Amino acid sequence: MPRSRTSSGGELLVELRRDDPTPLHRQLERELRSAIRSGRLEPDTALPSSRALAGQLSLSRGVIVEAYEQLVAEGYLASRPGGATRVADNVGAGQVPSRPARASLPGYQPPEDPPVNFAAGRPDVGQFPRQAWMKSLRRVMNETPSERLTYLDPRGAPELRIALASYLNRVRGTIADADTIVICNGFAQAQRLVVQVVREAGGGRIAAEDPGFAEAATAARDHGLEIAPIRVDDEGLDVAMLARANADAVVVTPAHQFPSGAVLSAERRAALVAWAKDRDALILEDDYDAEYRYDREPIGALHGLAPDHVVYTGSASKTLAPGLRLGWMIVPPRLVEAIAVTKEHLDRGSPSLEQLAFADFLERGEFDLHLRRMRPIYRRRRDVLLGALREHLPEVRPVGASAGLHVLAWLPAGADEAAILRRAREAGVGLYGLASYGTTDPGRGALDFGYGSVTEGEIVDGVRIVAEALRRSGDVEHAKEASAR
Repeated sequence: MPRSRTSSGGELLVELRRDDPTPLHRQLERELRSAIRSGRLEPDTALPSSRALAGQLSLSRGVIVEAYEQLVAEGYLASRPGGATRVADNVGAGQVPSRPARASLPGYQPPEDPPVNFAAGRPDVGQFPRQAWMKSLRRVMNETPSERLTYLDPRGAPELRIALASYLNRVRGTIADADTIVICNGFAQAQRLVVQVVREAGGGRIAAEDPGFAEAATAARDHGLEIAPIRVDDEGLDVAMLARANADAVVVTPAHQFPSGAVLSAERRAALVAWAKDRDALILEDDYDAEYRYDREPIGALHGLAPDHVVYTGSASKTLAPGLRLGWMIVPPRLVEAIAVTKEHLDRGSPSLEQLAFADFLERGEFDLHLRRMRPIYRRRRDVLLGALREHLPEVRPVGASAGLHVLAWLPAGADEAAILRRAREAGVGLYGLASYGTTDPGRGALDFGYGSVTEGEIVDGVRIVAEALRRSGDVEHAKEASAR
């Protein structure tokens, strides 16, 4: 195909709505993506420069750059240094970009997301602050001493540990210093490091919330430990039940229990700390999404109450992007060496450049700025979800909506959770239920609506589809009859 002669300053028809709550860069991404897939913009067509298009649309150049970068990442556009940004060669009318890197893996079949995916715990990675992150990465590349590119202290880069200690003490109420922080590859690795250290110290049983992250049970069993499921109610973990479990450690989500959204009450916090001290046991605190709160005051981390017995864990997976694989642990001083040595034996440490970039990102206040920008976006999606549930699924009871990126909706008695999920998926809606979270109570049913990575329109459409599937199946009517009896 001959190269387009369109100059980088040429005109481009783009329709944006200033009264639409969708951010302008997302509207621009949507318009360009649609134009490419419809064939209006042919392969190899040169687009206006970011400066020229910003002038045409009366936008800041940063909006254009962010949209172009996202479409380059998705494969719709191609960009070369010193050249125009062009429509990718491998995309034509009615097509989506090919992904040769994935297709080249023998036997690998990339999972296909349904048209509407309510998967919990997924942030909107399209909102990743690319420009700010790139500034931090450039600064690191220009200023970092060469010795920072060799093997690091197994606890992680000191710059990041110092920055995290300051941030977490300020925002989450922890009691941390750089020497007690260990950088890891997300909560999944933190959990396995703790389980391994517990086992090597002679421990034999790990307690975990029921329902909760099923990975806790998997990690325990993989290391030869027993798992003790502990009931969760509206006040969080049942500490009285934990006291009878003879456990050496417990995995908890006290600020926003997953998936119920319950907050561990003050009385149970005190009881949990007393249990850990009496048994000399560990509390693994997963502070997975505490930065996102909407209708309540912030709740401090449990770590601040018992730093000698709590391993505090957090990550950038819900706030920035899971693909960064950046996590952190605040470890009791007596366990720092054991955790660090275990981490070193496992993978020789986490990537240094990402650590240093995140340290700069934190110190320049970009992380705080990003969170302030994202909270109203997620709150609007939460509000739309609750409104859609009231209108289309009044039979369910949503809980845990005051924070986080998901809402759990309890089904009426008698509803068949598995059948509902199956019909929803058949209708193009990805949805998870309580059974996915390892519950041992077969009499409870609920649907988990994650709203972090879906648009407001998709939320309404998805809830409507689920409601229609329920009505066609008669589950709701059956459940009402069962409740009345």
